[in-house]
Amino acid sequence: MSGGRKLEKLLIQCITENQDSAYRLAYSYVRNKEDALDIVQDAIHKAFLSMEKLKQTGSIKSWFFRIIVTTSLDFIRKQKKVHVMDDENLEVILPGSHDHYPNLDLAQSLEELPDKYRVVIILRFFEDMKIDEIAEVLHENVSTVKTRLYQGLQRLRVNLSEEDQRRHNDNA
Repeated sequence: MSGGRKLEKLLIQCITENQDSAYRLAYSYVRNKEDALDIVQDAIHKAFLSMEKLKQTGSIKSWFFRIIVTTSLDFIRKQKKVHVMDDENLEVILPGSHDHYPNLDLAQSLEELPDKYRVVIILRFFEDMKIDEIAEVLHENVSTVKTRLYQGLQRLRVNLSEEDQRRHNDNA
């Protein structure tokens, strides 16, 4: 079997074994099912186009996840052309509408975290990746990943404890 054919087979195996994780990673960035599926599809296409650039076949999963992260970030940059309305203008358009979160849980608290913390937490605890693998995927150094993980968990803990306090006060 030729080197290119072997690499193609390894890439297909990696994509097949990690399809759910790849989707969850893309979804953690864009928070939309269809967009996440498009990103994964685009990342698969990019991976096949550039598979000869892969230096070590042992790091194929990290390499593929890095493509997903890059593709997700590109997608977000393109979407930022949409103007976000500030709260004051929104209140004029939708008077009397109030945010109400009766059953805030872990998933919703994760959604509220900034991307740089949420992605590290998802890769570490939901995708069971090691710190050095996360650093490779995100093109960050290990100490940055550790710091973001710690800070993200701290923010998550604060969000969840605030919600517990609100629930306790509502039930009192």
